[in-house]
Amino acid sequence: MGNTLIRDAIIVTMNDQWDVIRGDVRITDDRIVGLGSPDGEDGFVPDEIIEAKGSIVLPGFVQTHIHLCQTLFRGRADDMELMDWLRTRIWPLEAAHDEQSVYISALLGIGELIQSGTTTLLDMETVHHTDAAFRAMAESGIRAISGKVMMDRSGDDIPPALQERTAKSIEDSVALLERWHGYDGGRLQYAFCPRFVVSCTEDLLIAVRDLADRHQVLVHTHASENRGEIELVERETGKRNVVYLDHIGLASPRLVLAHSIWLDDEERDIIRRKGVKVTHCPGSNLKLASGIAGVPGLLASGVPVGLGADGAPCNNNLDMFQEMRLTAMIHKVQHGPTAMDARTVLRMATMGGAEVLGMERQIGSVEVGKKADLIMLDLHKFHAYPSYDADIYSRVVYAAGRGDVDTVLIDGRIVMRSRIVRTIDEAAVLRESDSAIGRLLGRMA
Repeated sequence: MGNTLIRDAIIVTMNDQWDVIRGDVRITDDRIVGLGSPDGEDGFVPDEIIEAKGSIVLPGFVQTHIHLCQTLFRGRADDMELMDWLRTRIWPLEAAHDEQSVYISALLGIGELIQSGTTTLLDMETVHHTDAAFRAMAESGIRAISGKVMMDRSGDDIPPALQERTAKSIEDSVALLERWHGYDGGRLQYAFCPRFVVSCTEDLLIAVRDLADRHQVLVHTHASENRGEIELVERETGKRNVVYLDHIGLASPRLVLAHSIWLDDEERDIIRRKGVKVTHCPGSNLKLASGIAGVPGLLASGVPVGLGADGAPCNNNLDMFQEMRLTAMIHKVQHGPTAMDARTVLRMATMGGAEVLGMERQIGSVEVGKKADLIMLDLHKFHAYPSYDADIYSRVVYAAGRGDVDTVLIDGRIVMRSRIVRTIDEAAVLRESDSAIGRLLGRMA
């Protein structure tokens, strides 16, 4: 890839000192090698120059809960609560997926994510065709941790195509890990993804615990998103979600819990003591009427919390700017106007997400030695002015939007420039997405 120079930028580093620097970003291959003005002759000769002209450079956003396999379902499951949403719409659509539809759904989601500034994601796929999603991630240049969903509990409300045998679910997951974990120098990684306690047997969850420890990878699941879900878990196990996960040994720094809305004091204490990570999905939680997670309290107790858009059919977009704005707004009603300030929220979208994924030494801030996962925002626009003596964090969180993302680099590679994604054929994906959803709806009918 050679040397890339981003010249004359306002660099919002998101480092521990909250440094904001006016100057250059110098990149060699996949790493940041210099910030600010060079000290004399540093020997850096750029192969490519990006003229920032005072635009803002940030670390790329890190989304810690996404379902790329569901992007095709956008607008197909509106105005429903979680369990009905799953049983009557999402599971039947996932059961209808084929290899090509999973591939197109993933590309459609990745294109949207890149255009709105996300460079890293933690993804949960469906039961089948996860190779196709990994292929889309590989081709697009996105940084991702992903895995097939695991569902081995039978039930009349689960389509037969999504009902797995325990041994087969484990076998398929391990095979995917062996194929994709560490791909392209670690740009793609694997996580075990049991959907949630409701759809998984205890044998499967214990096997996942042991496999995650053996392979040193994350476990990505849902927990305590919906009160009806919690009632089902208590009926089956006699315990609340997090208490049960701790009882079987899954509560650890490897565990990432999406949502975690309806936690009691015991569960919050387990999360804190065992180093469990949490993902806040405000857009999804509001649309499904699931509730509002107690994020200020989790952060105050030292729990790493990231942000995620969840999936297109429960949001209906994958835009980190929306998730940041909602996070900053909704908690003020319960906890006061200073509860979630812009600086805290932007950290959740960058370094906070990196910490959730255990990648804080590689991504999440603009620092020498870290991966060159960067986004450039052009805020020379009506909606972001005046800029004179303005708080930079406020401008990004409260005023900016995804249309302001001009350039995106991942691993030092320019994947979007002047809002054109270079790694995905947008016209072809849009055309094929209509064909694919038509095919799935036909199968359902």
